[in-house]
Amino acid sequence: MTAPNILLVEDDPPLRTLVARALKENGFAVRAASAAPEMWAAFESGPVDLVLLDIMLPGTSGYDLCRALRQRSQAPIIFISARDSETDRVIGLELGADDYLPKPFGTRELVARVRAVLRRPPLAEGAGGKPDGIRFDGWTVSLPRRELLSPTGAVVELTGAEFDLLVALCDNAGRVIARERLIELSRARLGDSSDRSIDVLVSRLRRKLSGAGGEAPILTVRGIGYMLNTGVERV
Repeated sequence: MTAPNILLVEDDPPLRTLVARALKENGFAVRAASAAPEMWAAFESGPVDLVLLDIMLPGTSGYDLCRALRQRSQAPIIFISARDSETDRVIGLELGADDYLPKPFGTRELVARVRAVLRRPPLAEGAGGKPDGIRFDGWTVSLPRRELLSPTGAVVELTGAEFDLLVALCDNAGRVIARERLIELSRARLGDSSDRSIDVLVSRLRRKLSGAGGEAPILTVRGIGYMLNTGVERV
């Protein structure tokens, strides 16, 4: 079995060496970089299964690199950063990161999180005759294009995390999803379920679904989580 390829982007040499060694000892192949130019060279040199990305890098920040990566790849991204405010985690979630691990961290936890993210199935199928679209209340979700169309046919701009959250809700339409489970299903596990990241994300998605004049069909079930309260059709 081929070892998963991890792209590690960290400008602190001792930490970069420590993380790379821990990953290699646990069966991963690692390509390391200290800043944007090295990252892109490593990215182009072979397949990448997951990116470990620091935020405070010399030159281009990790946030900007995440945006650029998301335009070119759906490889999972885990932020590793000394910045651990709620705002930082929400920004990372909106950019489409899959996890956020604050420094300092233990290498055992890092390896466990990498494995957990790599175990998550891809969201969009659209191949082998499987449905590649979802419809609900006049809205259309295109999985291959990662695009949401309003009932009038207008494209509604969603962040990567908002799109993943919407697909997770559609996949579980009519069922209440606990907040922690919803974070896992939406591939946006930033912090634990006690933080407000998922609540902020749901609120923003609701506003966009309400923009067409109707009421967003996302119900809050107090003390538990959320539910998409409408029928869903696979197309």
